[in-house]
Amino acid sequence: MRPTARHLLKTVGLVVRRERPRAIALAHELAVWLRGHHLATLAEPEVAAQLGAEAVEREQLALRAGLIVVLGGDGTLLSIARLVGERETPILGINLGGLGFLTEITTEEAQATLARVLAGDYEVDRRITLEATIESHAAGARVADRESFRALNDVVINKRALGRMLELNVVAGGERFCSYRADGLIIATPTGSTAYALSAGGPIVFPSLEVVVLAPICPHTLSNRPVVLPDSFEIEVRVKTDDNGAMLTVDGQQTARLASNDTLRVRRGKSPVVLVRSSHAYFEIWRNKLRWG
Repeated sequence: MRPTARHLLKTVGLVVRRERPRAIALAHELAVWLRGHHLATLAEPEVAAQLGAEAVEREQLALRAGLIVVLGGDGTLLSIARLVGERETPILGINLGGLGFLTEITTEEAQATLARVLAGDYEVDRRITLEATIESHAAGARVADRESFRALNDVVINKRALGRMLELNVVAGGERFCSYRADGLIIATPTGSTAYALSAGGPIVFPSLEVVVLAPICPHTLSNRPVVLPDSFEIEVRVKTDDNGAMLTVDGQQTARLASNDTLRVRRGKSPVVLVRSSHAYFEIWRNKLRWG
């Protein structure tokens, strides 16, 4: 879909994978180019001086920028996407040569793509997110403690102790769905279907579909296969493993412990993540990234 309110773009945030000299060099080129087009630039304090940008912490960058340019890989993009929230700031991901499905723009296309964005000649994808909430039912507590997370790719329940197996009871859309005995469970968006869920045998889902993927990790019952459910369903997972043997991981970057009888509730997030679409079709990206030929 095409974006709105393009004329309001005045400030561009640059999020750079700092340990990559190539990323720093390209970010400097883009910062100079942006200032030449009378746009303010923001960057994190560790690289701002090198880029000639205003130094701000990542949280403030997410709040102030009208466009965020990510120079790195999918992990770098995921780290900023969770902070944007309801502002739905467009994110332009520039890939530095790794296996990235979110950072679709090549380094050679970076400046030309920025020019198209400034001219309003671009489209965006609105990728659904997941909201994951842990409800901890401590002994004697009248109200459950709650801890919430936002994911673009996936939320994963996995075991912390080698050799242990998790027991997970799942309710989907208010109905009893399945009891898993497995090393873990992945709940992924269509965007996350090409991440961890793919390694667990899950399907590749077209990014615009409004669904979630449930993919068990090494299930004890071989008939437990990945499934695709409507994203309107709330997924409730009750952990039955004793001794605090489970861990929640969000987008591979945030973690929290899950105790016995804790409940994880996963629903579609209120706000999507908005990605500037590249000129490459999805099928072309899949063929190139997965070497389908």
